[in-house]
Formats: sequence, C-alpha cells, structure tokens
Amino acid sequence: MNTSGPDNHHRKAVRLFRVVELLRDNHLTVRELLSRYNRVDSPEERITLRTLQRALKDLVNVGQVEYNPLVRPPVYSVSYKLSPVEALVTHSALRLLFHHTPGYNAVYFRALDKLAHQLSQPLQSIALQSIEERRSLNNELGQALEVVAEGWAKRQPISFNYLKPTESGIDRGNVLEVYFVEISRSNLGLYVIGLERGKRGERRTFKLDRMRNVSLVGRPNDYAIPDTFDPRAYLSKAWGVVGSSGGQPVEVRLRFAKEAAYRILEGGYPNLSITSRLPDGGLEVCITVGTNNDNFPVELKSWVQSWGSRVEVLWPQDLREEWLEEARAVAALGGGINAP
Repeated sequence: MNTSGPDNHHRKAVRLFRVVELLRDNHLTVRELLSRYNRVDSPEERITLRTLQRALKDLVNVGQVEYNPLVRPPVYSVSYKLSPVEALVTHSALRLLFHHTPGYNAVYFRALDKLAHQLSQPLQSIALQSIEERRSLNNELGQALEVVAEGWAKRQPISFNYLKPTESGIDRGNVLEVYFVEISRSNLGLYVIGLERGKRGERRTFKLDRMRNVSLVGRPNDYAIPDTFDPRAYLSKAWGVVGSSGGQPVEVRLRFAKEAAYRILEGGYPNLSITSRLPDGGLEVCITVGTNNDNFPVELKSWVQSWGSRVEVLWPQDLREEWLEEARAVAALGGGINAP
C-alpha cells in the first residue's frame, strides 16, 4: 500500500495545520489535544494517539511547537521565537503587570499566561510560577478591572463608589466615561481617567484599588472619546497620575546634597531640569508638576520625603512648610528636635 502519495501528503499537512491551530493560545497535554482534535462529526477525520504523537514530534523538530517537560503533565504549545531584545521587552512587561496586578481576574490571568508562554525556558517557568502565586489576590478588585476594561472597550459608562483617600467614608454614585487607563510610575497602581458625569462634570482620575461596586451603566457606544483628548498632554505635568487633574501646574525648586546628586543625574525624572551645579557637588533643580484642587503638588511630596535629609525644598512655600512639619514630626518620634 502506497502511503506516500499526494492524498496522504495532503492529509498529513491538514493534520499538522490543525494541531497548530488547536495549540494556538492553548497549552495542552497530548491527551487534551487528542480529545479536542477528535471532536468532529466525521469518524475518518479522527486520529489515534500514536498518529498525534508523530505529528507533534515533527512539529517540535521544525520549531513550530514547543514541548515543556518541566510541568506535570508535560504540555505542548505553539512556539513563538523571540529575539533576545524581544524576550527582554516581554519579560519586562510581564514583571510590570505582575507587580501592579490589582486583584484576581480569570481573564487578566489568562492574558498573563499567554504573555509568559511567549518566553523560552527558563524564563517561562519562572514567570508562570510568579503568576500562580498571585491567584489568591482580592477577587473584588479583579472584577472591577474587568468592568473598567469592558466599559473602556465598549465606550459604555461605569458606575462605582469611591473610598476617599484622605478621610473616612465613601463617595457614592460616581459615573465615569473611561478615556484612559494608566499605571503610575511612582507606585505601580492602576488609575482610571475619564469624564465624570454629573457632580463636577470634568475629567478626573480614580485609583482602581479604591473603586467599589463597579458596574456598567447605559449602553455600548454611549459616548465618544474626544479627538482633543491626548493622554500624553493630560499626564505631562503629572509626577504620578492623580496630580495631573485639579489645580494648575507649579514649579518646584529643590536642592539635593552631593550624596543624592548622582541619582538625579542618572535621569528618568519627568519635567526635571538642573538649574545649578553647586560647588560642594550638590544640585539645584526645578520640576514642573501637576497639583490637586488646592494647587498643592501632593504626588511630589512623598517623593521628596523619600530623600530624607539629602534634599531641601526651596519653593513653593506651602510645600516647604509641609516638608519641614513632617521632618519635625519624624524627628520628635526619635527623641525630639529643636525647632528653628
């Protein structure tokens, strides 16, 4: 019997193609793959375990399918070959997503799994283990993330209550048209930016961790994101995220000691310019930063405080006063301070 004729070659090609399609976006054991492959009405299209194993061997040999023996039971998946730079970018994106994961959500974690499976070993196994550790996170926040994502994609407003950040209590009945979702550079928190309906009727920023009872309202395509909305411009004066809405941007002047100067010179700080290099090796800098509704650079304050005695606030006066007041309070905890 001739098993190498055109028909047999065609059937084998179709079989290999179908195996690849079944493994696309899936990571299956050989028996799971066989079960899915044989879910057909026509008996002649079904294959045996031995035939499937031969097909998988051929696909692994040509680099189309990847075999992972490090999990039990072992799984097969479509092989995505990344260059070293692509692998590093994928790894970095995955680590960022891992660290800011707001809560458990099955869809979110499937996306993380897919991203992790783009990596080769041993990075893939490390990434998958890290993801597994996060599956015990708060489920409510994960559900909130899903609603926000759906509202943004469908242009459908969301309704939620909001935990006030500076006082007890809940701000109820917020309705938001989602324009953008941003990860804060300062705390890796996830923030939702959009137009608040009612109340203030202006563009506002909300931290996802503080949003409660999030649900969709209205209908899909209920609003349009204005062409004039540019998230880059909106966030350009933000040190983190929240400070980008509320008051007017303000210039903050700081003096850094020599011990901290090298960190500033390394760069990476938005809207920061060096105005003077001091004889002792220190620096004076100017930062243009957004403010809250009281025109106070609330987001920058915690960053300034993180430098301890290696920084001095020169301007504006209200930030300098709060910086000094906080420094005195901290010193008092350690045995008192002589106030100037």
